[in-house]
Amino acid sequence: MTDRHVAPDACVLAIDQGGHASRAIAFDFHGGHLAEATHAIATFHPAEDRVEHDPEELLRSVREAADECTARVGDTGRRVVAAGLATQRSSLVCWDRVSGEALSPVISWQDRRASAWLKQLNLDRDEIHRLTGLFVTAHYGASKFRWCLDHLPEVARAHEQGRLAMGPMASYLAFQLLRERPLLADPANASRTQLWNIKTRDWEPALLASFGLMREELPRCVNTRYPFGHLPQGDGEIPLTILTGDQSASLFAFGEIQPNTAFINIGTGAFVSRSTGHYPVYGRRLLASVIHAEEQDASYVLEGTVNGAASAIDWAIEALEIPDLYDRLPQWLAADIEPPLFLNGVSGLGAPFWVSDFDSRFVGEGDTVAQAVAVAESIVFLLQANLQEMTKFVSQPERIQVTGGMASYDGLCQRLANLSELPVYRPDELEATARGLAWLVAGCPRDWSEPGTGQWFEPQASAKLAQRYEVWLKTMLDELRQNPRTT
Repeated sequence: MTDRHVAPDACVLAIDQGGHASRAIAFDFHGGHLAEATHAIATFHPAEDRVEHDPEELLRSVREAADECTARVGDTGRRVVAAGLATQRSSLVCWDRVSGEALSPVISWQDRRASAWLKQLNLDRDEIHRLTGLFVTAHYGASKFRWCLDHLPEVARAHEQGRLAMGPMASYLAFQLLRERPLLADPANASRTQLWNIKTRDWEPALLASFGLMREELPRCVNTRYPFGHLPQGDGEIPLTILTGDQSASLFAFGEIQPNTAFINIGTGAFVSRSTGHYPVYGRRLLASVIHAEEQDASYVLEGTVNGAASAIDWAIEALEIPDLYDRLPQWLAADIEPPLFLNGVSGLGAPFWVSDFDSRFVGEGDTVAQAVAVAESIVFLLQANLQEMTKFVSQPERIQVTGGMASYDGLCQRLANLSELPVYRPDELEATARGLAWLVAGCPRDWSEPGTGQWFEPQASAKLAQRYEVWLKTMLDELRQNPRTT
């Protein structure tokens, strides 16, 4: 990590493409927030197990957010000297490498359309975990690429004509946004295809063969920091120097990662990460994930995933018919309500259970308000299950840092502190992805101050909460034993 002399008017642009919107934020080289722009995107659910975005709309939202933010920066007399892009890691696209035309929707990380096919495939699942750090699941890209080849005529035609490109959404966006039209993939996004070897840091031939995919149709693997190309802006252009995943970037929001901290980011899904330094640690029911890679070095985390976070609240809005649930939830979480239990399989069960088609349901009685609280509380229960699983492989953390949109709920943060018996720190700025991305683009400066004072949630004794969690965990495990299913 080095500091460097930069011109006083210089700043960096962080482009964060998320599940609900594309955001562009400009930061100075000390972490100061200068300007931002956000453009919402639509999410489509053409079937129960399908989650998609329109590639043209998504691309347009990124362009417009970047254009507006850089224009606002220019109005202040600043100039953007470098940019980075962070995206949802497991989302993917197929496109024509000649015309650039998208040949598939953006298939979201939440999508499970290939689950039934994947179950029938004869795979050495332990070996895949060793090679990729991931568990075999339809959430990752390999089975979705295969589905596109088998079910989308435009994709099959491009494959036959030698025009097909397929890859992480990040690679598609870089190809479309940058003047050079590169076909490149960074480690964080490439790894979530389940085709990337976590140790060699390249596509794994054995996995390509298992899924019947061609290396020539995938982007070339490069490092997190790389001269990806130039983003046209007005009369000039901005070099894109960092490409990474949203959750990977979020860990660097306030500079270098602290090894004694458990990092939790709660958005559409929720993710629990513990640094394992320069070597991957394999947890039996957890992920080994690369978060940053340079030429001679890489950084890894042990990671747990919760698929049903904000997506579970979205589910409850429809199922419980509470359209303003996000607004009402803070008050209900603060009230003295003893909710039923919610077995949360929204978007499929992630770590440490790994069941792609788990049926969500309530256990116990309660009105719609109590049920809404139960859905929110299930997010905390899933996070706690991951924290407990992690202690089998890494030391107990001293604290938890929580970011992401749903971290704004005091009731969730306090429950997390009470259940984990750890202090929980919530920074003043919750949108960690763009800030962490900007730190990387800026060259990892030592002087990267937090913009404001965050809030601590100290653990408090809560016997009822602990008892509900123990009953919830036993119920989940009993359900899985009685109805064994695999991803």
